[in-house]
Amino acid sequence: MTTKTDTVTALEAQHVLQTYKRQPVVFVRGEGTRLFDADGRAYLDFISGIGVVVLGHAHPGLAAVIADQAKTLVHTSNLYYHPLQGQLAARLSALSGLQRAFFCNSGTEAVEACLKFARRFWYSQGVRNRTGYVALEHGFSGRTMGALSVTANAHYRDPFGPLIPGVTFVAPDDIAGLEAAVTESTAAIIAEPIQGEGGVRPLSPEFAAAIARVTRKTGTLLIADEIQCGLGRTGHAFHYQSLGWTPDLVTVGKAIGSGIPIGAALVGEHVAKQIFAGDHGTTYGGNLLSTRAALYVLDQLDALKPHIANMGALFEQRLLDLQRKHPVVTAVRGAGLMRGLELAVDAQPVVEAALKANLLVNRTAERVVRMLPPLTVSAAEIEEAIAILDGALASVKVEGSTVEVRA
Repeated sequence: MTTKTDTVTALEAQHVLQTYKRQPVVFVRGEGTRLFDADGRAYLDFISGIGVVVLGHAHPGLAAVIADQAKTLVHTSNLYYHPLQGQLAARLSALSGLQRAFFCNSGTEAVEACLKFARRFWYSQGVRNRTGYVALEHGFSGRTMGALSVTANAHYRDPFGPLIPGVTFVAPDDIAGLEAAVTESTAAIIAEPIQGEGGVRPLSPEFAAAIARVTRKTGTLLIADEIQCGLGRTGHAFHYQSLGWTPDLVTVGKAIGSGIPIGAALVGEHVAKQIFAGDHGTTYGGNLLSTRAALYVLDQLDALKPHIANMGALFEQRLLDLQRKHPVVTAVRGAGLMRGLELAVDAQPVVEAALKANLLVNRTAERVVRMLPPLTVSAAEIEEAIAILDGALASVKVEGSTVEVRA
């Protein structure tokens, strides 16, 4: 018997470019922290569209705002003014301390913008040799050509070379290497305060301080990549604020629209003064639908701050309980509601066991189970997820360097 899932996957296999290895499930509806598949089966969603759906699925307030804007005005292009870009830029400025925003459609586009703006900053001042970038091993900034050039993983990079020249990668614990890498030809350092795709790896306070010190000493611009860890995910408006950074540029994506595509490059005034009309552009970026959604999301995130702090503390404690119980767990990393379980083995069997038990998590950096639940997640849902993870972890054991999945 052919199921709806079979029909969907067969059609994709014929017509959709096969750039994703999807899990064998078709989702058709969501509500809060739950997703429902084509057969009506409910799943607890602890990946939230890779950290995107921060208000949960089918949030009634966000749905009402989107519907209202859709029947009013969706898009006019950036040839004209509309009332919402300025409002959103002002809100982001108040949260970040950076005075200006360029709106785009995704975090990757925000990275591309910041890389361009960093070069333009020096070019406008007649400094033509500061075109290089320093990025971090385990870092991930996206898959377009510029963002890929500052992404460390050779698996993503090698098929598409040559990429942008002049990028130096430094290990995120190598202070001496960082100091040596930043030269008079370096335009900017780009770094995630918590490396998401790289395995939910927070930068150490010592290395974060070294980045701040080196950028101050050399005048090198600092791009804080907050696409995954920003906008409340870790309990801070932006996680760089907990590191004492004063970045020159900040990339924003994922959470800001809670599912409506929008990104932003936040730009300090000293950098903005060196950027001019025609230096960058976008057709869809900052349209009325996306900015209206983002304004609503920011309103909700303000009210969620105490909840995120409480749920983040509970989540961390319960994950540490799992580590104490299961020797296969070698580390619990992250902050707030951005967490990773590092395993002694490949994480895929645990992810698959969780899926069978109706919990959605994902594998990153091979041995890390990553969790990014909606910021509205409840204590009861955290306990439910922990119970499922407990069973999933119990289904694997270390046999030398291999994984045995118990029946």
